[in-house]
Amino acid sequence: MNIRRVAFDHPDAVKLNDQVQAEYHVRYGDGGDATPLDPSDFAPPNGAYLIAYDESDRPVATGGWRSQDDNGEGNENGDAELKRMYVVDDMRGRGIARLILAALEDDARDAGRIRMVLETGTKQPEAIALYASSGYAPCTKFGYYRFHEASRCYAKAL
Repeated sequence: MNIRRVAFDHPDAVKLNDQVQAEYHVRYGDGGDATPLDPSDFAPPNGAYLIAYDESDRPVATGGWRSQDDNGEGNENGDAELKRMYVVDDMRGRGIARLILAALEDDARDAGRIRMVLETGTKQPEAIALYASSGYAPCTKFGYYRFHEASRCYAKAL
């Protein structure tokens, strides 16, 4: 696996983002994640966006983080918010998401962030299992979906 830092609007990132949005729509029936995101959210030193490529240079997984501070939506100063974690269907179950997650945590820590936070939903049990097994614990809800019943928020000290 070759993990590379790319811009959020890189063509491979756009392709994988379209796929994850389609999956969110299938699971939740709502058209996908409506959280406002801007490519600049993931620009260093305030964020990062990573893509894992397989041995044939095919983009197979993605994930990013963006800086968040106290913003009236439940975030705290020093937060790094995890966004758009996704692995293509035929590559799941190989530990790629765990590799991306660890790389994002390291990057956010190196950037001075003190806590990684994320929001997922009840119809994503695989994601919940990954985060729980990676040391994340439930936290106060934050962000765009903080008032949605199906929303679950997790945090881990970096």
